[in-house]
Amino acid sequence: MVGLLEGSRLGIRAFEETKPVELRPNYTEADVQTVIVAAYRQVMGNEHLMSRERLTSAESLLRQGQITVRDFVRAIALSEVYRTKFFYSNSQTRFIELNYKHLLGRAPYDESEIAFHVDLYVSQGYEAEINSYLDSPEYLENFGENIVPYYRGFSTQDGQKTVGFNRLFTLYRGYASSDRAQNQKQSRLTWELGRNLSSPIQTPENGQTLAGTTGGSRGQLYRLTVMQKATQSLPQVRRTQTEYTVPYDQLSTQLQRIHRAGGRVMRITLA
Repeated sequence: MVGLLEGSRLGIRAFEETKPVELRPNYTEADVQTVIVAAYRQVMGNEHLMSRERLTSAESLLRQGQITVRDFVRAIALSEVYRTKFFYSNSQTRFIELNYKHLLGRAPYDESEIAFHVDLYVSQGYEAEINSYLDSPEYLENFGENIVPYYRGFSTQDGQKTVGFNRLFTLYRGYASSDRAQNQKQSRLTWELGRNLSSPIQTPENGQTLAGTTGGSRGQLYRLTVMQKATQSLPQVRRTQTEYTVPYDQLSTQLQRIHRAGGRVMRITLA
């Protein structure tokens, strides 16, 4: 959704340039190690793990092919280590927004999502709360059984609300930062979710607001660079890129139209 220059300023270039980590058939030991490291990094919010904190039994089952990557992610999120780092030490709403970030790769879209998970935890407990993300159609559609969850909120996707882009940056403070290092025990999204607003995006390194993310100006035009879906009627070796110039008040409508047509927004810049 952002270009490489803005991606660098926001600290997300590493995500833009890295493909999702997947454990494919006929994997090697190196492949398994890559998956294990990526899963710990994602689910633990970039927190460094001591060797004694690693789930060696679950790692062994994954290595032997007895569990899937989704099962391994579930084992991490249900572990006492995860509870200690994120459940016991945080408010319930903060824990839920971190679960969205760690397990679905996005921020909560609205207050109803938080309310649903609060009620679920109260009525059914911790395991039901964690399983609700991992067993959801959203998880299976995006990650399946063998892809490590990753931050999806940095790019546009079908069914993903654009407000999630700003909200994920409220939770994300740079590639080298961990979620526990922020020392934020209370929810970071309570105010804007309750008012159905989105905060401006601030760069992780100095907290400066990124131009063009404060809600926009009605007089501004935006240039959308879109990767078009290949048509079925014509042979096409590669997809083509198209640019649209759109006023701010039509931006959301145009993004929805592009997604329905199967296109992918590569970047949005001021025209």
